[in-house]
Amino acid sequence: MKQRKVIALGLVCVLATGASAAMAYSGEQFQGDAKISIQQAREIALKASPGKIVDEELEKESGGSGLRYSFDIRNGSATREVGVDAKTGAVLENSTEGPDSD
Repeated sequence: MKQRKVIALGLVCVLATGASAAMAYSGEQFQGDAKISIQQAREIALKASPGKIVDEELEKESGGSGLRYSFDIRNGSATREVGVDAKTGAVLENSTEGPDSD
């Protein structure tokens, strides 16, 4: 019985770790064109707007180099959209989402 609990706990840990490490993001097919990694872009975005990333994507969009990471970052009840240029790492956008946006 004790051995089953240990094995079950180990399996849960492995699955939880694997799930977070393998989290895909929208636009991943453009990653080969980016000079900034998704992890670097996350760090830049969180410095610009601290909180928890709730959505992320890599997209082709006008402005900057034409390729940007877009993050929705929640802090309390507010959600901000932070755009990071995927080639230079520059913050292109840092604005509140929703009806009271700035």
